[in-house]
Amino acid sequence: MRAPRRQQQGFTLVEIAIVLVIIGLLLGGVLKGQGLIDSAKVKNIIQQSNALSAAVNAYQDKFRALPGDDIQASTHVPTTAGNGNGDGQIGDGQPREFALAPQHLALGGFITGSYNGSTQFMTSAQGGAVYLYNDEVGGRSGNGIRFDNLPEGFAEQIDSKLDDGVATTGSVRAKAPYGNTGAIITRTAVFF
Repeated sequence: MRAPRRQQQGFTLVEIAIVLVIIGLLLGGVLKGQGLIDSAKVKNIIQQSNALSAAVNAYQDKFRALPGDDIQASTHVPTTAGNGNGDGQIGDGQPREFALAPQHLALGGFITGSYNGSTQFMTSAQGGAVYLYNDEVGGRSGNGIRFDNLPEGFAEQIDSKLDDGVATTGSVRAKAPYGNTGAIITRTAVFF
């Protein structure tokens, strides 16, 4: 007598299709979630840029000098680590005015945080350093807010939302042209 044939068990095409749809929905949700996180970081960086620009303008209105470059900073914001040289540029010579700038703003009550005037710097939502600095970025030089280590997509979105979306023109500049998908732009500056 022959043994009864066992029917093979397996997945039907319908079951496989349902599993693939579920996997697709999960991947889509994850990617959409990452997009939302990135968008929130870009908005945070833009808000930080706007707040810092407003703080610099308020400091200038109140003390008639740039933070970091203020030659009378020790009078204007006592307990500062030093005065600037008053040349109208937030420079990196001696004194290191770009390091003094966040301290002058914080001691003047224009931003929050505690900065020692030498080794403590502001950071962006992406985690890179943020400087008030007279720099050349993307073919333009002048005082501005410099964001370091931004992914290219972030830099391009910031440029599009605040300016013209072109890395080498306008008031928002990037160190390199956009187009190298996924590249890290080492510097993006918002000039004021």
